[in-house]
Amino acid sequence: MENRSNYVMVGGVVMALLVAVVIFLIWIANAGSDTEKEYDIFFRQGVSGLNKGSVVSYSGVPVGQVRLISLMPKTPEFVRVRISVQEDTPVIQGTTATISGVGFTGVSEIQLEPPQRSTAASGRVPPPLACPESNAAAQCPFGMPVIPTKPGGLGALLNSAPQLLERVSTLTERVTELLDDDNQQSLAAILNNVERISGSLADRSPEIAATLAEARIAIRQAGAAAEAWGQTAGSVNQLLNEEGKPLISDLRSTIRAAEKSITALESTINDARPGVQSFSKQTLPEVGQLVRDLRETSDALRSITTRIDQQGAGSIIGEPKLPDYKK
Repeated sequence: MENRSNYVMVGGVVMALLVAVVIFLIWIANAGSDTEKEYDIFFRQGVSGLNKGSVVSYSGVPVGQVRLISLMPKTPEFVRVRISVQEDTPVIQGTTATISGVGFTGVSEIQLEPPQRSTAASGRVPPPLACPESNAAAQCPFGMPVIPTKPGGLGALLNSAPQLLERVSTLTERVTELLDDDNQQSLAAILNNVERISGSLADRSPEIAATLAEARIAIRQAGAAAEAWGQTAGSVNQLLNEEGKPLISDLRSTIRAAEKSITALESTINDARPGVQSFSKQTLPEVGQLVRDLRETSDALRSITTRIDQQGAGSIIGEPKLPDYKK
């Protein structure tokens, strides 16, 4: 009976210890969950070197660890990473996450970065990152706030490595084509020509200096000429302003007087037009008849004087005598 009672006592003590351990573990788990916050991060890049339990740092200070890494079957370009951080970690709106490598060990960690200074320059601290009350399923698909990612870090470098290597390979091929034998000879000839040109320029440096000096003098003279032209233009402008107005007034008076003279001449011509017409229609024909009569009279007088010269004055009175003929 005593042995059986001892066994019962020992078993009871063991069971009590087991229950106490379970209760303690449950308390620890609940206490840990109460002092930590969880977030989801969707990386659109490889997460090489990142594992469960990897460190999560905030501005370089360890604040938590990675809880879960899983693929997204419906959107395979994304990798979901759930992290847990200490409750007092300032994960506010504008906080971003990147994957950074730790040395050359191949191990990676998640680096949380606070908002940029321009975001907090207003003096107001942004609110903590949390799921919105409206449309929570779209912005928090797994029930936890989502920290946006920021390009950069080792993951981005590794993802861009194939494109970088391809571009380096293409560049190497083009450089090889550029530096073939024919192009090397062409480059050598170009360098020789450049050397000769530089030597010629060095030999003619005094002439170049003299040319530059003459050009400087010409520019100075051109500036002086431009200034003198400006002064002349100012003088002409002043002369036009001072004496141009009286000249223009005199010219206008002269034009008005000329217009009056032309008007008077037109009226005079209009008044003389009937007399001119009468002179041309009546007087000119009579003058013509008089000229014809005078011409006939002069012809008759010319014939009389000719007869007097040849036959004497008697030829005018009587008939001319017939000549005597001797037998």
